[in-house]
This record gives sequence, C-alpha cells and structure tokens, in this order.
Amino acid sequence: MKKAFLRSDFWITILLFLAMIPAEQYEIFSGFENQLQGYRHILRHTANPEAYAFPEKDMVIVDTDEEFFSEYGSWPLQRKHIAEIVTNLQELGAKVVALDMLMDFPNGYGEDPILAEALGEKPNTMVVGQLNLVDEEIRGVTTATPVLQEATVAGYTNHTLIGNRLSRLRFYDQAVNDFKMWPWAVQALAMYWNVEPRLENNILFIGDKEIPLDHNGDLWLDYPLHKPGVTFLHEYAGITAAMVLNLYEGEIYGLEDLDEDEIYELEYWVKDKLVLVGDTTEVSHDIFSTPVGEIYGIEILADTIWTMMNGAPIRPASNEIEAVILVCMMLLFLFIARLEKFNNPLFLAAIIGYLGICIYAYVYHGYVLSMSYIIPAMILSMIATNFFMFMAERQQKAFIKNAFSQYLSPSVIDVIVKDPSKLSLGGERREMTAYFSDVQKFSTISESLTPEELVALLNEYLTEMCNLISSRAGTIDKFEGDAIIAFWGAPLDQPDHARLACFATIDMQKRLIEMRKDWREKGSPQLFARMGINSGPIVVGNMGSQQRMDYTIMGDTVNLAARLEGANKFYKTFTMISGNTYYGTDHLEGAENYVDARELDIVRVVGKKEPVPVFEVLDFKNKLSGPMTDVLEHYQKGLSCYKDHDYPIAIEHFRKALTFLENDGPCLTYIERCERFISEPPPGDWDGVYTHTEKG
Repeated sequence: MKKAFLRSDFWITILLFLAMIPAEQYEIFSGFENQLQGYRHILRHTANPEAYAFPEKDMVIVDTDEEFFSEYGSWPLQRKHIAEIVTNLQELGAKVVALDMLMDFPNGYGEDPILAEALGEKPNTMVVGQLNLVDEEIRGVTTATPVLQEATVAGYTNHTLIGNRLSRLRFYDQAVNDFKMWPWAVQALAMYWNVEPRLENNILFIGDKEIPLDHNGDLWLDYPLHKPGVTFLHEYAGITAAMVLNLYEGEIYGLEDLDEDEIYELEYWVKDKLVLVGDTTEVSHDIFSTPVGEIYGIEILADTIWTMMNGAPIRPASNEIEAVILVCMMLLFLFIARLEKFNNPLFLAAIIGYLGICIYAYVYHGYVLSMSYIIPAMILSMIATNFFMFMAERQQKAFIKNAFSQYLSPSVIDVIVKDPSKLSLGGERREMTAYFSDVQKFSTISESLTPEELVALLNEYLTEMCNLISSRAGTIDKFEGDAIIAFWGAPLDQPDHARLACFATIDMQKRLIEMRKDWREKGSPQLFARMGINSGPIVVGNMGSQQRMDYTIMGDTVNLAARLEGANKFYKTFTMISGNTYYGTDHLEGAENYVDARELDIVRVVGKKEPVPVFEVLDFKNKLSGPMTDVLEHYQKGLSCYKDHDYPIAIEHFRKALTFLENDGPCLTYIERCERFISEPPPGDWDGVYTHTEKG
C-alpha cells in the first residue's frame, strides 16, 4: 500500500475527488449539471408520460400574446381592461385569479381605482411583487401601487438562477415574516386550496403536503410533459385573453355579447380553476432558460404550482450524501488502479454503473445525484492512471529501452575486444564525470504524436546528441526513455574528462538551437534538454546477471549528476554542473579555464546533506557574446548582494539584468527568493546554502 501512495496518479485521483466536494457544494459546474438534469428529465417523461401531464383540470393560463396585442392595437394592456379580465374571469367561475403583471407605477390615466375595485370585489385575486435582492439579502420589496396592494395580496416571483438556468424557487424567512409575502406560486396555490402555508425547519407545509427544501431553502422545480408537437405550455393549457375580453377587430364587446355556447366554452376553461394571467410577447422579455429549454415566466409559475401539487417529487441529495459518494468512488478508483489487470473495464463499469444509478434514481424516484462533479473526477482519474502512468510513460520508456539497450560507444567496444575479462561481473572505482540529460515536458510532447512520429523524433534527437557525446570521447551508458546517461573517464583514462563533458554539453545545446529551427519550420515539437554534470569517484564496470549485463556507472557522484539535471527546473536553466566539475579536485582538472559559466547557487539537493556549489555552463571560454554578457555584469552584483543578505539591492541588480534578457531564469529565481526572504528572513545563523526539497 505504501508503494501505491508513491504513485502520482493516486494523488491525482485523491485530489480530484476531494476537490469535487466543495465544488459540488458551491455548484461550480451548475451549467453542466443543468444540461445533465435536462437529459434525465426527458428520460423521466419517456418512462411514465401519463404521470407528468399538466393538470388542465386545475389550472389554466390566460395569455396576452403577440396575436392578442396585434388585435388589441397597443401595448401594454390598459389597467381598465385588466380589470375587465379579472371581472370576467370571476363571472366565469374562476376560483383564483392570479396576475403575473408587475404594476409598481401608478397608471397615468387614473385607472388604478378601477382595477383595485375589480381585484377587491372577491378575496380570490392576487398580483405580483418582486424581492430586491443584493447577494441573496433582501433590501426591499417592489409591489403593486398602494391602491392596488390594498385591494388584494401579492407574492414574489423571484426564482433562483443556477448556472444561467431558472430551476429553483428559494424561500426567504424575511420575506414571509417581515414583508408578509410568500412566493407567488405558493400564495396562488394556498388560495386555490384555501389553506395557510407554513415554513418550519426548512419544510413547507401547504395543505396536506409536506415539502422539504434543500440546504439553501430551495424548492427544485419539476416540469410537466408537453403534448406532442407543442413547444410551450400555454399553447395547450391556456386561452388567449381576447376570448375573455371578447375582443374582435380591436373592439371589446364583453361577455354580454356572447351566446350560451360561447359562455359555456369559456366556463369549461375557467370555472373552478386556478387562473394565471400573464404575458408571452417578445417585448415583455419574460422568457427564461431552464434545464429543459426556454420557458415563459407565466409557465414557470404554473410549473412551480404543479410541482407543489405533486408534493415536489424532485429532491436533491444532501451535501453529506454527495460527499460520502465522492469518497466511496475515490476509494473504489484507488482500488481499481492497484489492480494489475482489467483496469479499464472496471473503470468503465464504475462510470457506467454510477450513470445508471443517477438516471434510475431521477427517472423513477425524482432523486437528484450530481453527475457533473463525480463523473469528470472518474474520467480524469482513469486518464491519469492509464495514460499518464501506464500507457504513456511505461510503454514509451519500455519501447525506447528495448530499442537501444545494447548501444555502446566504440571506445567501450574496443576495450572489451582487447580485454574480454571486462565482461565479467564487477567494477572498479575511478575519478570520472557523469552526465544526465532529460527532455523537458517529454510526456506532453509524446501525447501529441503518433508512435511512428515519436520514434522518428526521438531517433533524430538521440542520434545527434549521441554523435556529439561520442565526438567528445564520451560513452553512452544507457537510455531511459528520452533521458541519456553518459560518462567520461572510462573505460579509457581521460584526465580531462570534466572539460570534455562540458564541451559536449555546449555542442549539444548549440546543435539543439539549430534543430529547433528545423523542427519549427516542419511544424514538429521543439525539444529542450536539461543536462546535469558531476565529477568525482564513480564505480564503473559490467553489472547485471550471468545472462545479461551492462557496462554502467553507479555511486553518489552519479546520483548527484542526476539531481543536478532535475535542479535546472528551479533556475530555469538547461546545463548545470557541480563545483567539482568546474573547479576540479585534488585528483582531476576542472573546466574553469575552458568554459564560460556563472555561479548559480550553493545547494543541498534531495538525498544529500553536503552543500554543493553549482554553475551554469554558457559557452566556450571567452566565446560568450550578445545580451548575456550584459546580464552577467548585473547578475554577479546581484548575487554578491544576495550573499550579503542585502536583498532589496540584489533585486535591483537582478531586475537590471532582466532589461537585457527578460526571461533569464536565474535572475527571475533570485528575485522571487529575495522577495520571500524580505518578508520571511532566513535564520540569523543561515549558512547561505539553499536546500531543495524536491528533485525537480
């Protein structure tokens, strides 16, 4: 189990799933979740269409649509004619007349008293109001004009926008307690059922219905199944206001001009029903996006009432349940990732299984389990485990190792031919220089290429690099994927092995500049190689089994070379050598007199206790030119100030250096470090050695 948690894909899986817990609670992916809920709603209708029919026997919409206003001749509807609609509906036997028309400004023609009289004639009317919300806090209420408000009651029509979709109705205790205002749909239904609604412990009590709200105090809306070929609810569950007014060719004739059959038809639509009066014209801008498509405002109110009539069958899972499911699925995916076989089928089975559970729970029980959080976590975890760890890295590394496992430099072959005893197991210790290189962001590059393209690109890169290493008398130890391990000083004695290794890195970096130009012109990925070099005592020889052996190197010197290659990342450099390689030791000549380099730092790398001075190789001795010469002048001054703990002045010098080369990695690194040391100074006894806690 300990080995499993050393795998990066395990930690990616853990982080993905744990990150989805707050993401789900704050509904960060609500837009995607709305779409998935919409698909489930379609399946829900398909599974049992009769159960989701709109209750036309209880409700009807009286609509002022485009055709009505074309006949009416002006917009908006005059309030005296709204009064006539209310009066006519009451005469036709409407049980409740609910107006979805915000009339917060007094009428300029003095018609408000006429409408107020019609509204107040019977206690079965209501108008609309709106809560003035700022960050979900009620700052006031917009209601009908005082004369209208005194004649009837009002309800607020604010619905909660989740992911740019209207899908919920939020209840506010303050609206009920302080402003005596219920949601419009609740007030209308309460009047229709002749009951008083109550809100206790996040549960709405209305009639014989007990409707639990979610943790935000939201009622999740259900949506009825429309009849075949119909887009909007009012097209089949509503009538035009022209019928109620008896509007014909711009003239209003009233109910008295209708015969008995026409009156009977209107009563069929209206009598003993909850009548919702609203506007569906384009100019009203009263159409909204929902998880099931665009719906007019009056229809959303009708859907809300229908939802409550059915006892609010759409119920979301609580945050606690969602979190438990996420953790359980995380543990399942971690378990599957540990298996050696059938990972992909089990991953897919888990994803499909969860999809099936979510769909079944919603379609048959109205239970909402989030899909837009856990399913992306599943998919990304599967990708991380399979492609990042197994398919990409392991398969590519294995392929490249098999292709070049027997590759040796000509010098090694010559020595073995002359002295076959060197094929025996064992080794010797000698002063040598070890070299490690690795291609920056190789995994990302490899994913963008086909296997054939990847092999061709790597062959081109490795061939050029190996030729340059061999031209400087180096020996290729092995390839590890895109990485090259080489050494100087064996099997042949090479007193100047530090110089030769540095020369080889300069050759390779310059050749890579030329190759990147060609790759850029061809549209191929451009490779950048990080290189690390260290010199010192190394064990070298043939090591392995009786059946297979490699002429290779090992020891602390080799390990440090590998660490230096990775440490380039911290300084945004590409060639790093140790102090032993640059200055030399009692037993070897360094490269100081043969290359231009700059001091980078004194560091402790991961796994090492002793401090190591490190340098960046820039060019052959006295060959450096261009802006880097100006950079070095200010860089050295900045480094000196840094060593003296004068961090503000050091920052000034490093920033001056950046004016010549704006992306100089070491300068950027030291600016960041100095700024951190200014705010969080190192201990007073700090020895100036910077300790890296990562391998790079």
